[in-house]
Amino acid sequence: MKANIYLILFLLTGIVLTSCKKDKIAYQNDFNKSFDAWINFKASAGNAYRYGIQSSSWTGHSSVTTITVKGGKIVQRSYIAKGIHPTTKEIVILAEWKEEGSQLGTHDAGYPLRTLDEIYQEAKDNWLQKRDNADTYFEAKNNGMISSCGYVENNCADDCFMGISISFIEKI
Repeated sequence: MKANIYLILFLLTGIVLTSCKKDKIAYQNDFNKSFDAWINFKASAGNAYRYGIQSSSWTGHSSVTTITVKGGKIVQRSYIAKGIHPTTKEIVILAEWKEEGSQLGTHDAGYPLRTLDEIYQEAKDNWLQKRDNADTYFEAKNNGMISSCGYVENNCADDCFMGISISFIEKI
């Protein structure tokens, strides 16, 4: 009988200690819902999709990288960068290219070759980790899937967002 009481107390102590453990990931519930939306989308799309990553700077420079995935493998990456012409102040194309096949990954500019599975893993392992010296952000505006995820360190002045901004995710 005494052994049973000790066993019950040991189990209860273990439950209490593990239930009080703090999450190390910000937006855990939102991330989990978004990840579920991603898994459902991926299945319905046959793991064939396209998504766009946008970036912009306070200087007026912006870019969009579009990554195309078929059968879970990246098959194409395209990039367009725009900026403000110094004299006319018009928006002009600074660079534009497309990579396929053996050319994938041959340009330095643009977002690296990543599937959305890898993006979600990076979000969980890095961008959503709670930090004492930063504010963390997460949005899921692409039909419940990730649209913005990252952090900004405290006291950073310009272009400080470390993460990703996905403007669209679509089936192909």
